[in-house]
Amino acid sequence: MSGRTKLGVLVSGSGSNLQALLDACARPDFPAEVAVVVSNVPTAFALERAKKAGVAAVVLEHKAFGSRADFEKALAEKLVAAGVEWVCLAGFMRLLGVDFLGRFAGKVLNIHPSLLPAFPGLHAQRQALERGVKLAGCTVHFVDPGMDTGPIIAQAVVPVLPGDDEAALTARILKEEHRLYPLVVKLVATGAVRLEGGRVVSEAGPAVGELSLRNPGEPG
Repeated sequence: MSGRTKLGVLVSGSGSNLQALLDACARPDFPAEVAVVVSNVPTAFALERAKKAGVAAVVLEHKAFGSRADFEKALAEKLVAAGVEWVCLAGFMRLLGVDFLGRFAGKVLNIHPSLLPAFPGLHAQRQALERGVKLAGCTVHFVDPGMDTGPIIAQAVVPVLPGDDEAALTARILKEEHRLYPLVVKLVATGAVRLEGGRVVSEAGPAVGELSLRNPGEPG
């Protein structure tokens, strides 16, 4: 299908959110396609997911570069060479700098397993359990140079249940991540959501809100 928005997905680990995007892009009516997957970790299972889907899989180890700027310059060049229009972080364990973000201004997305701005950074699910919150979830946001601080696009909420441990809560949140990320990618690819002046502008109507407020177990 021609005219589809080209995505570059950055990964460091197992890549379950990459798989959700690959599955969505396999649908003929989906407005985007994954053009390239880049990992800074050569052993990341996400690379196998990309290869199985017939998508270019590139290893770019950050440790091989003398500076973050050099690594990000090479990363941007790989993405540009693949014709990437939007960059999706899917478990990419590196902060991105101003120069890289400037190359893809307003076109970099991330998904995080908490209801930001609560619990940024690593082990968000553990942080949620330690603080005793009753609701957790995930957030898709535009990326800025901070740690999970960019403008929020959409969120999905899950309950924290009695007896939850980190693994159980993580699994419940992941199910919503796999729903939310493709939805947001569809919205940005069609221009229904965009970043203007540091604020999220949405013409998507209730579509994001409906998912954001739906709890698992309710009709969706």
